[in-house]
Amino acid sequence: MIGSLSEETEVKAHVSKAWALYGTLELGKLVAGKLFEAVEVVEGDGGVGTILKVTLKPGTTSAGSGLEYYFEKFTKVDNQNMVKDIQIVKGGFLDIGFNYYRIKLEVIENSKDETGSSCRVKITIEYEVKDEFVANASLVNTELLVAIMGVAKEHLESFN
Repeated sequence: MIGSLSEETEVKAHVSKAWALYGTLELGKLVAGKLFEAVEVVEGDGGVGTILKVTLKPGTTSAGSGLEYYFEKFTKVDNQNMVKDIQIVKGGFLDIGFNYYRIKLEVIENSKDETGSSCRVKITIEYEVKDEFVANASLVNTELLVAIMGVAKEHLESFN
């Protein structure tokens, strides 16, 4: 089974400021301790190939399914188009029957804002579940993504 979910929000911050948060390791630093128990850099400097270990807080939706941690790898960091692709490479959903679980972050210029003081952020989850674990697809949701975008939005808009 293949599926995808996405969420989008408007942020009252210049697109370059939003990308400076979403396109780097700064997002992990911002949400560590708030939404996650820990976000540790295992390898890399924030570019393609960077690997993070993300430890979930007890009680989060994913932790409630028995997932405690996962390793994610930045597979694309496109500074020009402001797109970052992240793939779970160990643990997390891969431990409960998923073939892959990817997250795509996009910071998009707000074409309706002539002042350049706002942008949109879109986060998309793409996944594939093995047939014998198809019931686990119901565990995929955007709750944590919405929380991440909320913390990031509050942080970015506090500078305006």
